[in-house]
Amino acid sequence: MSRFLHTMLRVKNLDASVDFYTRLLGMQELRRREVPDGKYTLAFVGYGDEESGAVIELTYNWGKDEGYEVGTGFGHLAVGVPDVAATCETVRTGGGRVTREAGPVKFGTTVIAFVEDPDGYKIELVQRK
Repeated sequence: MSRFLHTMLRVKNLDASVDFYTRLLGMQELRRREVPDGKYTLAFVGYGDEESGAVIELTYNWGKDEGYEVGTGFGHLAVGVPDVAATCETVRTGGGRVTREAGPVKFGTTVIAFVEDPDGYKIELVQRK
């Protein structure tokens, strides 16, 4: 059976990115792997084990501290949360950036918001009870 495994994001500061996803969005760091020969470190974060759910692979290429262009092809990640407004407040008070406040999606009723991680990747928060 096929299934979605992970999304990889290149980050300029691995510790800041792991902190954002774990402390502000409630994910867990599931594993980390340093690859000295390739000069990179991988950190996998998510809401459960990798055998049953998709995760985010954060890739830090050593010495690439100036960051990356997010580009126009990438849209956003989506995370289901029980309270979008409360999660926005957690992100804001934790030093993160809220780019769209909690409210119904245009032409609908689903409550959403958008936040950005330290590298500018957009995360849509979707209300899930």
